[in-house]
Amino acid sequence: MDCEGCERRVRKSVESMKGVTNVTVDPKQSKLTVEGFVQPNKVVRRVMHRTGKKAELWPYVPYEVVPHPYAPGAYDKKAPPGYVRNALADPLVAPLARASSFEVKYTSAFSDDNPNACTIM
Repeated sequence: MDCEGCERRVRKSVESMKGVTNVTVDPKQSKLTVEGFVQPNKVVRRVMHRTGKKAELWPYVPYEVVPHPYAPGAYDKKAPPGYVRNALADPLVAPLARASSFEVKYTSAFSDDNPNACTIM
């Protein structure tokens, strides 16, 4: 983004979309951050169509995809090799087994630093 007019045009093209709660433009990095519940592909198409500028998604790795260390208690030492006990049914081990629970999604969805925000480069 070269000037304030380009910045304003990109911001206006996305602000009116349904589900968008916050739009932030970083002209130094040529980065548009869109927060809310919106399909990322629709945002990219809208920016490309309305502004005529090249747009692509910023690299983003969801929290659920990041590998987590093995949860203690999910693997039984007395069981045969490769056996994994149903950790979700055991109330003592269940909080350790799932890294992506509803609590994590709800707290991150309503925070100021939303890691699930759509970002366009």
